Amino acid sequence: MTDESERAVQAAMDAEFRLLDPEVRASPAHVLELLDPEFSEFGASGRRWDVKSILAVTSGGTVSSESPVQVSEMSGVVLAPGVVHLTYFADNQGRRAWRSSLWRLTETGWRMYFHQATPVASEVE
Repeated sequence: MTDESERAVQAAMDAEFRLLDPEVRASPAHVLELLDPEFSEFGASGRRWDVKSILAVTSGGTVSSESPVQVSEMSGVVLAPGVVHLTYFADNQGRRAWRSSLWRLTETGWRMYFHQATPVASEVE
């Protein structure tokens, strides 16, 4: 990976970790800084999310600062200039899922364009 690619992946990872921070998630202004206006998500619940629905949940006082999401195995790759794909494992108070995010570089910085969470099976197949 080139230095430029490494910097892009690290910037996207830093943005992902900020978005997972309970204090950031509780602030609509901070969330809006990190989500692309065209953002969409397929959540672990099977629900489809957009910016408006994410803001309704995160600003509604439902984000717990006592149990932050535990993240492991995060890695990333540059798909094209200004586009990074991240994957990682997340455990949110026992709700475990593999997560995938697409980040794109905009005039205002890195913003999440798409996110998907796939629940982890309870047993090995």
